[in-house]
Amino acid sequence: MSKPVVAIVGRPNVGKSTLFNSIAGETISIVKDTPGVTRDRIYADCSWLDRNFTLIDTGGIEPDSSDIILSQMREQAEIAIATADVIIFIVDVRQGLVDADSKVADMLRKSKKPVVLAVNKVDSFQKFGNDVYEFYNLGIGDPVSVSAASRLGIGDMLDEVVKFFPPAGEEEEEDDRPRIAIVGKPNVGKSSIINKLIGENRVIVSNIAGTTRDAVDTKVMHNGTEYVFIDTAGLRRKNKIKEELERYSIIRTVTAVERADVVVVVIDATEGVTEQDAKIAGIAHERGKGIIVAVNKWDAIEKNDKTIYEFTRKVKDTLSFMPYAEIIFISAATGQRLGKLYEMIDMVRENQTLRVATGVLNEIMSEAVALQQPPSDKGKRLRLYYITQVAVKPPTFVIFVNDKELTHFSYTRYLENRIREAFGFRGTSLKFIYRERKGKDE
Repeated sequence: MSKPVVAIVGRPNVGKSTLFNSIAGETISIVKDTPGVTRDRIYADCSWLDRNFTLIDTGGIEPDSSDIILSQMREQAEIAIATADVIIFIVDVRQGLVDADSKVADMLRKSKKPVVLAVNKVDSFQKFGNDVYEFYNLGIGDPVSVSAASRLGIGDMLDEVVKFFPPAGEEEEEDDRPRIAIVGKPNVGKSSIINKLIGENRVIVSNIAGTTRDAVDTKVMHNGTEYVFIDTAGLRRKNKIKEELERYSIIRTVTAVERADVVVVVIDATEGVTEQDAKIAGIAHERGKGIIVAVNKWDAIEKNDKTIYEFTRKVKDTLSFMPYAEIIFISAATGQRLGKLYEMIDMVRENQTLRVATGVLNEIMSEAVALQQPPSDKGKRLRLYYITQVAVKPPTFVIFVNDKELTHFSYTRYLENRIREAFGFRGTSLKFIYRERKGKDE
């Protein structure tokens, strides 16, 4: 079900972001020759040999002291070990083998996670070929020579990476338990919610390298169904560099969301809904997951008869890109409405897997077109011939049209609203794909 997660780990300035961009196929991170300038996107959906995976750039800012560099690299490696299925460990052939590389290699070796060792900046095999052998000393397998900047050797490296993926389609058969990711900013009460749901302190918050991601998967039986809760509280940072903290919480979120069917975005009622909440919710929205917004600490709010409506409006304004999300007001401290959370999860899962008959869809589309003409451009009007549902999780529809160039997001939104009016689809995004087909009249 979930895509494998591949994390890139390495010292500052060895070319992590350049490698990330080479694999992702576009310049997503900002790359300059100053250590620590990776800012922008830190994850990307990639594919190699028909295998899809999520790539993560662990990045990081370089402080002045070499001790801090090492501690930062340790933390990056911890994140990678805890969240990734395969780790790409990148080293620099021009700087040679340094002490920090060896220390991180020790951690990676102990983690028992699969590691692909990429020796970067090998622009010329004649010039640097022999220098690559030095990296056998790390004891984590055969080094693969690459040049991220010149895009050399990337394919060979990815061949090694995908060897560690589970066989295609294997996982999907095994596990059909509902998987729910609890995500949100630090300290909004994610672990408290899970602890309350299971009635004991099972979510371990730990800084130890090698805390496997399974340690924060919590299985809960409720009304005869086993639910798996994926908690992102996992690794807490000791030094509170705000930007770094945000970066790591986003990495944790991406990997948790990737493995979930339904995502519960937890918001702190005492703080209100923030831009960072929107960023975290956007990760789940982009991936087409079922989404519930849980406003926690609701017991700590002074209320009148309008409070709940005002707060709902603020949430809907800030998260306006996902108007379908369900909203629930809870308190992990008192247990208020936590039972309702299960009902909502079940409802959202049902909507995520809902299939609509083609005949009914086409009736709805014909009616929608009759009520509101499709857009036109330079005298040519968009014609909609046929609609059919091709997938679930999220429900995905293909619409055959005369010219894809004439489609407009506002008309897609209009069609989506008509389909939602008929079938609800509460809590799940819908995906629309346009295909061109020449009509009988053309």
